[in-house]
Amino acid sequence: MNLLDLLFPKKCVFCGKPMDGDKCKRCAGLLPVTEGMRSVKRGEFFSLCVSPFYYSGPVSESIRRFKFSGRRSYAGTYAKYCAPLVRERLEGRFDVITWVPVSRKRARKRGYDQAELLAKAIAKELGMRCERLLVKKRDTPAQSTVTGGARRRANVSGAFSVNGDAAGRKILLVDDIITTGATMSECARMLLMAGAEDVVACTAATAGR
Repeated sequence: MNLLDLLFPKKCVFCGKPMDGDKCKRCAGLLPVTEGMRSVKRGEFFSLCVSPFYYSGPVSESIRRFKFSGRRSYAGTYAKYCAPLVRERLEGRFDVITWVPVSRKRARKRGYDQAELLAKAIAKELGMRCERLLVKKRDTPAQSTVTGGARRRANVSGAFSVNGDAAGRKILLVDDIITTGATMSECARMLLMAGAEDVVACTAATAGR
């Protein structure tokens, strides 16, 4: 342990208490971890999405802090949970990593894009490239405020465009949460229309058990 760790010990993103190492031993066994094929969700335009956690309990509270309370450093911890699952389930299925972007308005308000931070942290863990391939052209109501699959799809329809080179590439698309998969599917659809060979995905958490 170096001097900085002694002076400013890392705090668990879930319980907020100091921890020794990359993962909190205190929270081990208490987190809503997905298991086996329950970690995998299939979508309309993305082949698979893997998630290490369910969006409930301490994970949902933690992700809300990550998104809305300036806890940028949480990206590194979530990446350490995401990367092993990506290696296990998606190895060889992608050659570049990108993310589901927030709108410019939302990024200015928060000061950052949490999905971008998570994607770059996962890329660092995996030793892979991370590129901005998508932009969100218009601000939309948060998906959490929209009920029903059809309405969620309509809410994000046409909201994204490709601004990078997707042609012929196999892409890992990263976001913080997946619920119905409407946002992920819309982003994947745009990437496929731009010539991507395949789109797989990873999120920190998935809704529902």
